[in-house]
Amino acid sequence: MKRVMNIAQKKAHFLGSKIRALRKRNAMTMEDLAYRCYQLDSETAPSIPYLSLIENGRRNPSKKLLKLLSELFQKDVSWFHDDSVSLEERSGKPVDYLENRISLEPGILFSKDLLERSIPELLSMASISGRQFAHTLLRVYQEQNRNKFPDLERLADEVGGKKFPISVEGLMQICKKNDLKIKWFDHSTFITKNDAGTQIKTMFRSFFDRPNIIYINRQLIIQPNRLKYELALYIAHKVLHGGDGIVSSHATGGELGGSPRPSDTHVRQVSQEDMLIAWRDFECSFFAGALLCPRQPFRRFLMRHGYEIEAGQKLELTPAVIMRRMTVVSHYNYWHYFDIYPPGMLRVAYRGNGIPLPWGSMQAGVPACEQWALFRAVNEPSMRKPTAQISLLKHDHVLRLYACDAVRTKDAAGNPHVLSVGVDLIPMLESQNFDIQEILQEVDNATLAKGEAMMPEKVANAIQTAAGIINIKWIAKGLQKPVVVICSRRANCPRTNKCKDAGNARPKRLSWVDEIRKEIINSSN
Repeated sequence: MKRVMNIAQKKAHFLGSKIRALRKRNAMTMEDLAYRCYQLDSETAPSIPYLSLIENGRRNPSKKLLKLLSELFQKDVSWFHDDSVSLEERSGKPVDYLENRISLEPGILFSKDLLERSIPELLSMASISGRQFAHTLLRVYQEQNRNKFPDLERLADEVGGKKFPISVEGLMQICKKNDLKIKWFDHSTFITKNDAGTQIKTMFRSFFDRPNIIYINRQLIIQPNRLKYELALYIAHKVLHGGDGIVSSHATGGELGGSPRPSDTHVRQVSQEDMLIAWRDFECSFFAGALLCPRQPFRRFLMRHGYEIEAGQKLELTPAVIMRRMTVVSHYNYWHYFDIYPPGMLRVAYRGNGIPLPWGSMQAGVPACEQWALFRAVNEPSMRKPTAQISLLKHDHVLRLYACDAVRTKDAAGNPHVLSVGVDLIPMLESQNFDIQEILQEVDNATLAKGEAMMPEKVANAIQTAAGIINIKWIAKGLQKPVVVICSRRANCPRTNKCKDAGNARPKRLSWVDEIRKEIINSSN
């Protein structure tokens, strides 16, 4: 009898270890797995403590629970009991999707002094301002850390108490607790030019006057989704930086951010002010997102709604906040996010999955591949709902497979722009032991003739299986349309019938933020 019990215990431990390995292989916490089970079958779903007992071999799952797990992970029930089936980690070094770098050798050429001298010249040659360079450094910093900054998360949770969703009134109360005063100003939307010299409607939304005054455009009262972000942003500045005033003013349209007027003669220099403001903007923006969307409740919200962008309307949050925060809280790491204004001005980029920038430069005028979902959306003024797309990217003889959801929306001033969030499908498929090279070859063969085609059934089933575990519904929507071949730059178009080229525009720089800021402060005194 004792021997029978030992065998049963060993089987329980073996089964538990397979479930644990399967969960970790899909980057799920026990809470994530318990919640996904609850979504599929609330009566059978295990609690987190019970799931822990199962994984540690101290309990055997019931037949109903095992069937539920088999449905979730797309495994036969027999797979869980088959001792001959192992779940070993993939052999070899995993692919580093962020390994896009150069070697700084020989070291003598990359000393601090030489870099300080050469970077301004490089920026000038590339038509990139010091401020844009500072934002690029911060973007790479975010990508390297997979957008995970637990210290900022914890502090936001302490300030907001993890309240979700939080109302404008709730944020006003937090302002009051932190001795922040709000002053409203009236300033109409006006016409100016953006960084590329294109006319654009502009709204001066808000700014901070030290030590504790938040100035907000009264027009935001009827836009609570944007008002909430402005309040959260300056709460972050007060909490993180003591309200010292070293933070960007905020405007819709016009310049990127609201840093001081650039010098006419040294616009390519990287100043300490550029770096400090870029760093402060990053910290405040991340904190604001964490305050509005605390990790655990927001993750549950996304899983409950299948990561649908439109679900954010229930929270009175902008699609931009929903998408950016989505890349942070998901247990799946391989995300990207873009925000562009017509005709193709990239305002924000995050590439935690290593996807190339679609035109190699954060400025307008560089020929872009028009097949990307975000560029298709830019050229469709009548588009009202998010559009999903599966894309086969051909870049430097390497094939990658992405899924994204793009939405055409309007900013606070009424300017149209496109937001796009997406995932790299390869790690997702690898976690389910699919043959990646075979999948990529099938998709490549299907799209070779026309540059797009319906996804081969075998591949579509594989993607459906992998995406179903995470419950990202717009991946399945993308499978209902042709998979599209895209590239990083139009000049390197891999299609048989190549895309047409476009002209190049020289960006111009404008500044009016400081003038409006001074005018508002003077009129309020």
